[in-house]
Amino acid sequence: MFLDGLDETDQKILALLIENARYSYSELGERLGLSRVAIKNHIDALESAGIIEEYTTVINPQKLGGAVSCYFEIETRPETFAEVVRLLEECPTVTQIYRTTGNCCLHVHAVAAGQDELEAFLHDTIDRLPGIASIRTNVILSRIKDIKGLRL
Repeated sequence: MFLDGLDETDQKILALLIENARYSYSELGERLGLSRVAIKNHIDALESAGIIEEYTTVINPQKLGGAVSCYFEIETRPETFAEVVRLLEECPTVTQIYRTTGNCCLHVHAVAAGQDELEAFLHDTIDRLPGIASIRTNVILSRIKDIKGLRL
């Protein structure tokens, strides 16, 4: 199992935080039979080790009026791969970038405020990426299942 390096308490804390990252140290302690200080020490150690990276709010763009969520499968020439990644990282419309198997392949997710912003993103960013071998674009119509992070 991928959590073998963690003790049972850390595994239980992570499971509870995945369920609800807003649990207080006291609430976690009550659920696990530990003190607030003990929970804080465990969480501090998990954060220091980089196991817990951040706490965030996940917004469903499809619930916002007019937002368009899409993803791109981009294949670059090897010599332009790093430049393409840099340009995409700088773009605020891009929410996620993954390197995938294949020859310099990227999976890129973007969320635009509406059709006009999507069109500008395509024109100003996607169409100007250097050394692109191919691009496939897909607009997300509905979110059926969307799990954030690691599931225990």
